[in-house]
Amino acid sequence: MEARPASVRHQRKHRLRFMDIIKGRNSVQEALRGRRRIKRVLLAKALKESDALKEIKKIARERGIPIKMVDRKELDSISYLKAHQGVVAYAEPLPPISFDDFLISLRSEKEPPIVLLLDEVTDPQNLGSLMRSADAVGASGIVITRRRSVGLTPAVIKASAGAVEHVPLVQVGNLVYAIERLKGEGFWIIGGSANAKDVYSEVDLKGKIALVLGSEGKGLSRLVEQKCDFLVRIPMHGKISSLNVAMAGALLMYEVRRQRMARSGG
Repeated sequence: MEARPASVRHQRKHRLRFMDIIKGRNSVQEALRGRRRIKRVLLAKALKESDALKEIKKIARERGIPIKMVDRKELDSISYLKAHQGVVAYAEPLPPISFDDFLISLRSEKEPPIVLLLDEVTDPQNLGSLMRSADAVGASGIVITRRRSVGLTPAVIKASAGAVEHVPLVQVGNLVYAIERLKGEGFWIIGGSANAKDVYSEVDLKGKIALVLGSEGKGLSRLVEQKCDFLVRIPMHGKISSLNVAMAGALLMYEVRRQRMARSGG
């Protein structure tokens, strides 16, 4: 009779190994508001009360999600960078989204969609930041390749500040294939390139727009660049030759939004 509790604890730990670990107040709060199942929330003991913390507790209780108070050292052991802000949640992984289903969802959008395509971006901070910017401008999703790209790692989830719960991240085997399919759906494909002739703010970005960005250092691959309808650049007036992909992506996405607001008078 004494062995069963230990066995149950072992099974629980085994199940938790296959869960996403979400760290940080904003990330946990958005996960609780999102569509996936949260297994439990861990809070550091003696954590200072805040509006975000009150909201986390409120939503967790409403959804029947267990809240456990633990020593901060336990959270430190879960988050090797100790960037948890005293809040950690275990959640089921986000369900994968097929590219076909993603295209179907774009057809029902009320305004012309904005899609971001990333050509071998491997830095988790950049992907997380791009997801955050994509959510801010109302972009429909981000498309990445399965190989040579960073996926939904804990670092990406943390850097997205909860945007990962709202911005679809779609993986494809080949970015050129995704571009061709988007063209078939009426999208204009706009590639970011430091060598482009056109400045990004001087190109019409008011239709269905897919922005394509390459990795730092390499930029866009030759085949991907050739498939773009237009190439645009961000003018640089200082000593540095280019912005990182997260900053470049944010500027381009906000330019799409700016042009649309100017047209509508918003």
